[in-house]
Amino acid sequence: MKKWILPAVILLALALAGYVIGGPYLAIHGISRAIEERDTGRLQRHVDFPALRVNLKAQLSDYMVRKAGPDAQSNLFGAVLLGVASNVTGAGVDTMVTPIGVAALLQGDSLWKRAIGNTANGDTWGPPAPAKPLANTQGHYESLSRFTATTRLEDGREVVFVLSRQGLRWRLTNIQLPLQTP
Repeated sequence: MKKWILPAVILLALALAGYVIGGPYLAIHGISRAIEERDTGRLQRHVDFPALRVNLKAQLSDYMVRKAGPDAQSNLFGAVLLGVASNVTGAGVDTMVTPIGVAALLQGDSLWKRAIGNTANGDTWGPPAPAKPLANTQGHYESLSRFTATTRLEDGREVVFVLSRQGLRWRLTNIQLPLQTP
């Protein structure tokens, strides 16, 4: 009986290590499947929506401030406009970066694809062609708890999806948008 304990512990440790190492790839696959199947419940298991909202708001606020330039930031009217724009952008992110907001985006995508005839089987009334935003991603570990998956857009810009380890699970916590700075 005792001679089986050590091999069982080693096997369990190897299985756990394999799960943690393969976790980001499983999460990316889970996100892709959830988007293709338009399943926001499954998407919620793989996306940390509060962290994603905070990170996207910070990126967009930083982009607006840089785009406005130092002249707009230094005068009162420009500062007020930047504050209003930041609040509007933040409200938009708060609305869209939720399971319901993503469902609305996917529904709009579905209607658009049907309208232009981009369906899975070519039939106007058929199901829309599935969205595949994470197709052709290249990923790598940046640390033991951070993994990035980069996908290239048609125009050559790159979008970086950042997954963070939370215990044994990997979840999407940031999307680094291809925002251009002046």
